[in-house]
Amino acid sequence: MKKLIVSPAPHLHGNESTKSLMRDVIIALAPSLLVSVYFFGFSAIKLALVGVATAVAVEYVIQKYIVKTKITVNDYSAALTGLLLSLNLPPNSPWWIMFIGSVVAIGIAKMTFGGVGQNLFNPALVGRVFLLVSFPVIMTDYSIPTSWFREGIDAGSGATALSIVKEGLAKGLTMDQIFPENNFSYAQMLFSKIGGSVGEVSALALILGFVYLLIRRVIRPHIPVAIIGTVLLFSAIFWLINPQMYADPLFNVLTGGILIGSIFMATDYVTSPMSKKGMVLYGVGIGIITMLIRYWGAYPEGISFAILIMNATVPLINMYFKPKKFGKEVKHG
Repeated sequence: MKKLIVSPAPHLHGNESTKSLMRDVIIALAPSLLVSVYFFGFSAIKLALVGVATAVAVEYVIQKYIVKTKITVNDYSAALTGLLLSLNLPPNSPWWIMFIGSVVAIGIAKMTFGGVGQNLFNPALVGRVFLLVSFPVIMTDYSIPTSWFREGIDAGSGATALSIVKEGLAKGLTMDQIFPENNFSYAQMLFSKIGGSVGEVSALALILGFVYLLIRRVIRPHIPVAIIGTVLLFSAIFWLINPQMYADPLFNVLTGGILIGSIFMATDYVTSPMSKKGMVLYGVGIGIITMLIRYWGAYPEGISFAILIMNATVPLINMYFKPKKFGKEVKHG
């Protein structure tokens, strides 16, 4: 006789699983990974392999031998964390710094809180920020390694576009002097930026990943649009006030990890708000904090710190901005 199972709501279930969602995000990162291999060759492959292998191994060891709970490494979440972290490092980073970052990301930022779905902060970003404050010289050296496919790359480039602008302004130069001296162009930023993390090399590849995630309905557009819109508005105000001291809005969006951060890091299900209004508020907060750090902080970029700061506000945002309930209350129902 078939048993009648009574369970609490919700009773509707989708086809998505943690495994399928993580797999879609990894697929969306494929264009950026392929472009990074084209530009950086073995360096990009090495970082990705070490990052993924370390993240999966650390999670497996902790679950198998320390907390002795269900092994979840086959849901791809640990692999995604390792891959994201590898795309957020300078291309010439040594393998051991990738190893340390993955251990911190999984061992401290994820497993300390109980594993997948329970962490308060984005694990990959925790790993990146830990490396940034622990190894600032290595993490800010963007010298480009030898590529397998490209000849004559400017191997002396050692700073991001944002760093070059910040240093130029500190020396008393203006934007009209800084841009021509460094041959900055929007085509370069869109297709093949010279200085930046492994995953930032092509804005177009990141946008392709964004479109894929939207089509697959893995993420909603609210958070990325709110972040990018806020950065555009914030930088436009200062650029209009003094275009010689502040870079234009498009430059601010195409540089400094805004795209990879807003598309792939800020939209993490676990560490972002559940409601649409909460997502917009969260995105606006990330955009404002990012620009405050860029203009007046010690670091030229800032979105990594901004996302982690806003991660901390998510429980409060979820308290005041709750998703719309299914159905409604009726009298004498």
